Amino acid sequence: MNVFFSDYRLKSSLKLWLTLLLFCSFGISGQTKSTTMVEKGSKIAKDGFANETVIRDKFINWQNDAEAKIWLNIIGFELKNIEAVEAFKPHGEKADVRIKVKTKTGEFTEGISIKLVSNPKGFNQIDKRWVTDYAKMWKMTEDVVEALRYFVGEKLPFKESKVANRMYLNEFDSKTQDKIVKFFTDNKREIVADLLKGRGNVSADWFLVAQKSDAESRWTLEHIENVIDFYAAGEVEITSRGSLKIGAITMQRKGGDGGRESAKMLQFKLNPAMLFETR
Repeated sequence: MNVFFSDYRLKSSLKLWLTLLLFCSFGISGQTKSTTMVEKGSKIAKDGFANETVIRDKFINWQNDAEAKIWLNIIGFELKNIEAVEAFKPHGEKADVRIKVKTKTGEFTEGISIKLVSNPKGFNQIDKRWVTDYAKMWKMTEDVVEALRYFVGEKLPFKESKVANRMYLNEFDSKTQDKIVKFFTDNKREIVADLLKGRGNVSADWFLVAQKSDAESRWTLEHIENVIDFYAAGEVEITSRGSLKIGAITMQRKGGDGGRESAKMLQFKLNPAMLFETR
């Protein structure tokens, strides 16, 4: 195992204990011993999470917001050293909320990808683009690109298919299927990192899953590298429905859109609530 991530997980465990102590000091109810053991990273929030704006405003009002204080602590800031916190919603980034924290030692910026869930078995789209864009990003081999063009319907089937306007991955010959699986297996972590974290200045550093509710809501905040490891775990395989599973992520044709060209985009989906089940 990479030494950095081993060290990071050790620090995360220490932060967990600090988080539990903070919960006691802030007087937040609803956190039982059994919940702590089963859902180690998730907490109970007094108020529901309607949208990303609510989470942004909690950071802005961090001095009076118990959850925001805990989030800042998990990210790595000592509350006594914080002088100011700014939060805003950027556009075109993997981070849904970006915070700028001014401390006694300097200013630090962190990007947070936010997934709001109401159904614990539901799926969220994490990325969608044209096949050509993914091909350039991941340096796909031409035979894989060609197969994906048939998969999304950019090209009509060259043989009998379940539908007239596209092909499913399990309708290709075994050699082509093997090439697709091999490409995504060989490049799995890079692909999952791009889907979840992004690249460069627009990347996300943290992953916050918040369950929306009118009553009590739960949340979990994880470092993005741990989330990448979690969703990348598992095999790459073509499903019985003819889509592709990359660990715990599903790749499929976007579809919908009233039959417009955008229906031919590739999209990737995952179930954010899975993070609750492992905590």
